[in-house]
Amino acid sequence: MITLKTDLCALLDINYPIIQAGMAGGSTTPELVAAVSRAGGLGTLGAAYMEPDAIHKAVDRIRGLTNKPFSVNFFASHPADDFSRTEEVQEVLKPFRTALGLGEPAASYSSPDRRFAQFNACLDLNIPVISTAFGLLEDDWMEQAKRQGIKVIVMVTTVEEALAAESAGADAVVAQGTEAGGHRGTFSLAEHPNGAQIGLMSLVPQTADALRIPVIAAGGIVDGRGLAASLILGASGVQAGTLFLTATEAGTHPAHKNAIFAATEESTAVTTSFSGRPARGIRNRFIEEFESTGVAPLPFPSQNTLTKELRAAAAKEGHAGMMSLWAGQSVRALKSEASAEAIIQRLVREAEAVTGNV
Repeated sequence: MITLKTDLCALLDINYPIIQAGMAGGSTTPELVAAVSRAGGLGTLGAAYMEPDAIHKAVDRIRGLTNKPFSVNFFASHPADDFSRTEEVQEVLKPFRTALGLGEPAASYSSPDRRFAQFNACLDLNIPVISTAFGLLEDDWMEQAKRQGIKVIVMVTTVEEALAAESAGADAVVAQGTEAGGHRGTFSLAEHPNGAQIGLMSLVPQTADALRIPVIAAGGIVDGRGLAASLILGASGVQAGTLFLTATEAGTHPAHKNAIFAATEESTAVTTSFSGRPARGIRNRFIEEFESTGVAPLPFPSQNTLTKELRAAAAKEGHAGMMSLWAGQSVRALKSEASAEAIIQRLVREAEAVTGNV
């Protein structure tokens, strides 16, 4: 019999096998993280762009709102910058900068590597769970986390990546299907320039069959049917991102939420235009016009750094056409806000109805 009391619940000390994805950029407010954890899931602070002081403040706030376990997510890799084609890409960005009233771009750019400081902040704060995207923790970092009793979850997009994560000491993996919104978690873009694009229904059972540690399904999970189906396929739980972007506690920009509510299953696409790394989001003016030029973006993280000012200005103006509107393929099902607690209660109620555990 399928049960919602899975080995993932025991591993993470949570009531329900539901994880809120660690989406960077401000959507995962301390209030959202705490609300998810209080409701019985695992809230995750998306800390990939955060300085250590900001992580400390956010975690203090989370702990002031709940004593339940939670996670902190950051990027596990930081490729070397490549700004060799900056002038060419800036020509493509010029019309967008003009439309937003931005002046001349900076004379030079660099992308900060915050990983070491972020990891040390997690150690200092004794975070219950660390989750990573884009690869594995450094070997010595994994050893330090293990010595401190911190659980480590790694996002993967192929079975080979999952096996590497298990071998490195991960306690669980998030199997990210192509349906998922946001950046593809693929370890090596040299092997997969567009990120591995394996559907969740194929990825989950193959990953579950290959591993001994829990597998968490991610990509298009917006209701209890998705939770129940993931468990039937061999997952021990699910991770949802786009669904929690619509939570009342989320820091998602109103224009982003409205774009999600207006979108359909055909609205999203995988693009490298914003960051140089494949990511699924709602197609808008920026994606369409950038791609129409035929000019390749800079590689990640350089393109992300180059477009940062533009994206911030678009957000300030509420200009959805130039914002990175990350979202997965199940957006048609999302039409209104709900509290994180209500979202989790609905997922559990629907999954129990499907599995017969009422």
